[in-house]
Amino acid sequence: MSNDTGLQLRSLIKKSGELELSLARVPTPEPAADEVVVRIEATPLNPSDLALLFGAADMSTAKLSGAKDSPVVTATVPEKLMRAMTARIDQSMPVGNEGAGVVVEAGSSPAAQALLGKTVAILGGAMYAQYRTLKAVQCLVLPDGTKPAEGASCFVNPLTSLSMVETMRLEGHQALVHTAAASNLGQMLNRVCLKDSVPLINIVRKKEQVDLLREQGATYICNSASPGFMDDLTKALIATGATLAFDAIGGGKLAGQILTCMEAAANAAAKEYSRYGSAVYKQVYIYGNLDRASTELARNFGMAWGVGGWLLTPFLQKISQPATQKLRERVAAELKTTFASHYTEEISLVEALQLDTIAAYGKIGTGAKYLINPNKQA
Repeated sequence: MSNDTGLQLRSLIKKSGELELSLARVPTPEPAADEVVVRIEATPLNPSDLALLFGAADMSTAKLSGAKDSPVVTATVPEKLMRAMTARIDQSMPVGNEGAGVVVEAGSSPAAQALLGKTVAILGGAMYAQYRTLKAVQCLVLPDGTKPAEGASCFVNPLTSLSMVETMRLEGHQALVHTAAASNLGQMLNRVCLKDSVPLINIVRKKEQVDLLREQGATYICNSASPGFMDDLTKALIATGATLAFDAIGGGKLAGQILTCMEAAANAAAKEYSRYGSAVYKQVYIYGNLDRASTELARNFGMAWGVGGWLLTPFLQKISQPATQKLRERVAAELKTTFASHYTEEISLVEALQLDTIAAYGKIGTGAKYLINPNKQA
């Protein structure tokens, strides 16, 4: 095989309390009968990827060393956060949940051979690498004429947005609330809900984010920085009947504020007083950690409520394989419309380890999504 090795981005947290990011040249395994080798040409920097890439390190302490074509970035992990990193200490870890590229080698099975030369999207970890060997069944063949960059974000955001709507249906809710709603995922969820006629309340924190979503057809948008936020949210909850929220923020008061407003909306239609609060069940799922502070709950929303964690993979494992495949097929069919992703910049593996670039993609700001092309020359 001509591609016997390739560069791979690695993240290591040392026992000394230091994060080290580097590029390693690793062997590309020969494909087994049911496997293929994909030359990765596009892989996004999602928030979940950054969590593994940086761990609990304070990236304001980052320093650059090493050769120009083999940079090494180090940063300090605060001592109080090292305990949370115990399970990964002194383990050099590959990064990158999803990506897309071209199948350049294939095993002997008909399924593998059928993929040779095809542009595919893949979900399987270690995507910040020039080559990946994996099962043919893990590949989603992209429609003819689709570029790897257009299919790089085929899985995490599209399947998350669809699975949020599926969770709503399975748990008997009729509408959704979503925070950090101007993100790539938030915009995608808005398009899904508009297409599927699902009422959606979008929570953002800036006026320009309100304007962005309004231009994209969103009906209910609440600015958490506005003095009238709680009143606006309650009115939207009354209008939609939403009793399920997905919270990307995690820390702070927002999850509790949503539950408080859900309770107020439920009580607005109540015909008699109950000292235990409304019997309408209210649920907030935390699926992100944009705010690392503690989650604060004021407990003024009765007793029929829940706050829990939600992740895509466990949800997909819970539903049937045919149901998951149906979601994947919808993503492929609407890749350039409902599930289109937009990127600020395409960077190489070497560029991904430059301090100014890290500072830019590490912000996780609206409209600032970066794409790594591992086979791009720096």
